[in-house]
Amino acid sequence: MRYYSLNNYLRDTFGEKVYKISINAGFTCPNRDGTLGTRGCIFCSKGGSGDFAESPDMTVTEQIEAGKKRVENKIKNGKYIAYFQAFTNTYAPVEVLREKYLEAVEHPDIVAISIATRPDCLGEEVLELLDEINKTKPVFIELGLQTIHEKTAEYIRRGYPLEVYDKAVKDLKKIGVNVVVHLILGLPNETREDMLESVKYVCESGADGIKLQLLHILRGTDLEKEYHEGKVKPLEFDEYVDLIKACVEIIPDSIVIHRLTGDGAKKDLIAPLWSADKKRVINAINNALK
Repeated sequence: MRYYSLNNYLRDTFGEKVYKISINAGFTCPNRDGTLGTRGCIFCSKGGSGDFAESPDMTVTEQIEAGKKRVENKIKNGKYIAYFQAFTNTYAPVEVLREKYLEAVEHPDIVAISIATRPDCLGEEVLELLDEINKTKPVFIELGLQTIHEKTAEYIRRGYPLEVYDKAVKDLKKIGVNVVVHLILGLPNETREDMLESVKYVCESGADGIKLQLLHILRGTDLEKEYHEGKVKPLEFDEYVDLIKACVEIIPDSIVIHRLTGDGAKKDLIAPLWSADKKRVINAINNALK
């Protein structure tokens, strides 16, 4: 079973292998600064999902150079995407966003920027800036949807209703940026059918790409407490592989699959421990898709 992987998409688009470099630009999140809450989403790590990024004390340029150094043995004369990953990367005054984005865009080895954010943090000024940047180098906006089911969204403290996501996708498509949507598989109390419904919805919403992420229980999160209380049961290895196969079957070839799993920082991973062996997981998924 073939699918359109991110690696293939990037080769098709840029003519060579492209690596993503994670950036922590020092932003926060409305779910942490008191606007919506202070504890973040129930699953979110202390690093705001940017655990593999460099220190926010470094400039964007310094982080790009450090990221290049980490993969220098894998890539020669390569190109990179600057991935603003940690916390909510459109949640700041627009002049601050402009400074950070332009520093990345103006780097000669950066061919595009990818910006992880929330659908409720895309005001008019931000959209205008994204439109402007996208005319210079391609912009990918990664939206943290996680689920379409309102009960689950409330449980994980997502903080916005589904119609906010719908509007964000329409607004972003109007300005021609590439929309990538994050979904978490294995959220508490969701059935297999619930998860597949979320995948179908994203595919029909206008998204260009999709990221499928296994739910991790990470140290220091509220989800960890629920796990130790027996309220959360992570997906089993075979269960996850089978679920991914079912997801891929309903994702059209026109939608790029950016991720089929994920690996939390091993020092913080509580469960499922099998997910730490990413090579084994990917091999099992690829075998299931043959």
